[in-house]
Amino acid sequence: MATAAPGIMATGGAARAGMERSEIVAFVLMLAVLIVAPNVVYPLFVMQVLCFAIFACAFNLLIGYVGLLSFGHALYFGWASYVSAHLAKVGAIGIPYWAGGWHWFVIPLPPMPPEIAILGGTLTAAVLGLIAGALAIRRQGIYFAMITLALAQMMYFFAIQAPFTHGEDGIQGVPRGVMFGLFDLRDETTMYAVVLAIFVACFLLIYRIIHSPFGEVIKAIRENETRAISLGYKTDRYKLMTFVLSAALTGVAGSTKAIVFQLASLTDVHWAMSGEVVLMTLIGGLGTIFGPVVGAFVIIAMQNYLSGFDQWVTVIQGAIFVACVMLFRRGVIGEFAHILRIKL
Repeated sequence: MATAAPGIMATGGAARAGMERSEIVAFVLMLAVLIVAPNVVYPLFVMQVLCFAIFACAFNLLIGYVGLLSFGHALYFGWASYVSAHLAKVGAIGIPYWAGGWHWFVIPLPPMPPEIAILGGTLTAAVLGLIAGALAIRRQGIYFAMITLALAQMMYFFAIQAPFTHGEDGIQGVPRGVMFGLFDLRDETTMYAVVLAIFVACFLLIYRIIHSPFGEVIKAIRENETRAISLGYKTDRYKLMTFVLSAALTGVAGSTKAIVFQLASLTDVHWAMSGEVVLMTLIGGLGTIFGPVVGAFVIIAMQNYLSGFDQWVTVIQGAIFVACVMLFRRGVIGEFAHILRIKL
């Protein structure tokens, strides 16, 4: 892989030196809030926020730092959820094949422990991301977005028909199990600690990607792809690698969510889920490391605490989104960082 050009490296290094202190303070504050949170609010709510925060951060890696808008990220979130739930509950793997019609070749396996189930869902999302990304990055702009949406909808209808997904019923009663043979996830406190550890690991991985030479190149592609090509970078490869990374991290979110809620359903793979992650990212702050976390909290909090309004929740979400676009064009965290002249 090519390394970043000296100009890119120098710019990135100077910016890194100026932002390091504010980011450390913000990270410590965020971690402290998340450690205390289960004592203040319902732990299952915080775990839901963390799962969707991973989802939003993974999506932000693609749109915020490469400039690629995907309308089909529910594909990776939902199918990772299905595979993880199936592995944890049933274990058997079905491979479709064509013989005058679609049939399934079933490999009998026992139910898997949660770490294998999450890994299986993540790998599934990465493979789907590789296939979808290889097709989508051949186009740009609205064409790229429409290709990702079309592929996601294709897999949504496949999820309706596939026998192991159980259609509209979904995969229910997924056992949480014992992780690594040590951590009993049936205990709420242990489950929360594991989800928090997964979130922190994913968050730090994304941070490292963004502040690596690879990250400087993808930001250069976002700003001026033609110039990046003129410097000798194979931009399609960088975009595809970022797409796969984003899909894989989205798979971690979907897989973890299936274990936490012991459920995988059509909601996870529906196009509306792709719309929700766009809302989370834009409300929190596009191209900011902490923005998607805040955006995930805002959207999930509205869904949970405004559920009494039934269908009006969507209208309220739309109104808040319009207000954010009009008043906080950089997102909540983006505006806050701009006012304080810091990078978050």
